[in-house]
Formats: sequence, C-alpha cells, structure tokens
Amino acid sequence: EHKIIDKAWEEGWVLPQPPERQTGWKVAVIGSGPAGLAAAQQLARAGHAVTVFEKNDRIGGLLRYGIPDFKLEKQHIDRRIAQMRAEGVTFRTGVLVGAAADGAAGEVEQVSADQLQQDFDAVVLAGGAETPRDLPLPGRLLQGVHFAMEFLPLQNRVVAGDTLAQQIRATDKQVVVIGGGDTGSDCVGTSNRQGAAAVTQFELLPQPPKLENKPLTWPYWPLRLRTSSSHEEGCQRDWAVATKCFNDDGAGNVCSLTAVRLEWKDGRMTEIAGSEFELPAGLVLLAMGFVSPLQQVLDAFGVEKDARGNARAGTDDYRTSVDQVFAAGDMRRGQSLVVWAIREGRQCARAVDEYLMGGSLLPR
Repeated sequence: EHKIIDKAWEEGWVLPQPPERQTGWKVAVIGSGPAGLAAAQQLARAGHAVTVFEKNDRIGGLLRYGIPDFKLEKQHIDRRIAQMRAEGVTFRTGVLVGAAADGAAGEVEQVSADQLQQDFDAVVLAGGAETPRDLPLPGRLLQGVHFAMEFLPLQNRVVAGDTLAQQIRATDKQVVVIGGGDTGSDCVGTSNRQGAAAVTQFELLPQPPKLENKPLTWPYWPLRLRTSSSHEEGCQRDWAVATKCFNDDGAGNVCSLTAVRLEWKDGRMTEIAGSEFELPAGLVLLAMGFVSPLQQVLDAFGVEKDARGNARAGTDDYRTSVDQVFAAGDMRRGQSLVVWAIREGRQCARAVDEYLMGGSLLPR
C-alpha cells in the first residue's frame, strides 16, 4: 500500500479533484486530524463549501503533533493539505471552538458553537481523544512527571523548525515510560533521540507470548509480544509492574519511583508481597492511553454523551443529539487508530451529504 501511493505521488497521478458544481451548502469541520481531513475532502468533492477549524498553529491534529516524525514524516500531511486547498477546502488554524479548558484561550481565536451553527449548515465534530489517563499517586505533581502528550508535541515542533522557550527533554536522564502501547513506544523512540541515559518501559499486564495463538478466533484478540523499532533502538521493558509513588529529591523534582510486581490470575491482579523496588527516574512519562475527547467542545454544542464521555452518535448517520451536528473518529468512538478515523470521516461525510442533499453519491 505504501509503495502504490508513493509511486502515485512520484508520477503525479494524485491530483486535486475539485467539484464540477457548488451546492451552496456550508460545512464546518472541527479538528484537522485524520477524521476531520477525510470528512473535509469528501465533502469538498461533493461540492460543499468546507471550512476546517484547528486550535493548533498547523493543520494535522494528532497526525501533526501526536505522532513523531520518525514514524510519520509531515511532508505526507503537507502534500495532502495542498491537494485539499486546490479542491476548495478552507483551513483556519489557531481557532478554539468553545471555551478554553482553563478559562483562558491564550493567543488563539475563540469561536462559539452558536456562531458556527448560525454560519454553517452542518458541523462535523472530528477532534481527537486528547484527555489522557492520569496516575494520581503520591508525588504525581513533582517536576519531571509528565503526560506523554506534554512531551511528544514539543519535539515535533522542534523538528518542524520552531524555537521553543522551554522543552521537556530526556537528555542524559533516566527515563521511565509508564504504558506499553503505541504512545509509550513513541516516548521511548523520542527519548532515545534526545540522548536519554537509559529508558525503561513499564506495562501493567503480563508479558505476552512471542508467538500468537493461531487457532484463536474473533472476538478474542491474539496476544503476542510486539516490538517496535523504538524498542530495538534501546529500552528495558518490564511487565506486570504497578507504580506505587514518585519520589522527591528534596527540591520538588522526581528522582525515582517505587513500584511493585504483580501476579495475574483469572483476569485479576494482586501485588506480590515483598516485591517492591525503587528505580531511578529523572523523567517519567505517563502513556496509559486516553479516556475521551476534550469535553469543552462537546459541552459547547450540548451534544449527548455516552458513558465514556464521547459524543453519542451511531454509524448509520453519525448524527448527534443536536440538529445539524455530526461526530466522527475519536470524538465519537473514543481512542482508536488512524485508519478507523479516516474510515469514519469518510462515512460521516456521506451522512452529511445525504442530510444536506437528500441523497449522496459519495462512497461509503
């Protein structure tokens, strides 16, 4: 798949596909990640006037500021954005929809949900799952304990050429990454590139087998040990470990953490008596996943939420409880993969087109 699309770009086969006619309908897309971009491109090709709103200074959402450049070079985003501009999509960066989480918008422009509903005929909520899962333990507020998404976007900005007044860096530090998923792997790779003294990654679950159970069938997930290029570059991985507290160096900085080993039985974990240990740590990165999209965006539109804090909308029409407001990607389904976000963005675009036109020729 990579070879096919790379060859297509190289040969100039990927061209803008502007619509033959304009419908006169206007659509606002909130969020410029994979779901938002996928929806915006399809809607523009259907002839609607599409404006994408992004709170950050560059387009791309978590593609831009959530995935390190060594996994996704940003030129792949930039060339797609150029294609979409040629197809008629308007991009507005530095625009925050609704109120800022802390009550202060900083340097970004703010626009209300009411204003968007007045100015546009349909609104697509396509933000990412940006609320991280926290680890509220003793010492959590020490300097040097950070969410992964406080750490990773700063390095992306530096690679993009920005000069930062401050940056969280792993250089010459003992780094501990808590969380064994993709975000944790990204923290490992970025820490290595910044010159960390050593990197350790904790996972709460037991170590998976090296070979998956082939006869296992859906809905069970075939577990096996997955090792990324970041791990191969240098990382000590430790499984079935729970963190107990973060330890102070006496000046408000983290200097180590205390952890305990776990025993798993019948899906339940218990601490192994006498297994507590202390590990030096000058930087601790929390990469335990994300619990929901930003609530202030959903609250601004007053859409109904599910039990996990996502916008409640079905995959039949992607419509929320508020008329003319749709939701797709992480905003609807919660934390997931880029491919799911793209799929939902495209399906949502068809649903919006049907809502506006009474029917749609867009693929589903």
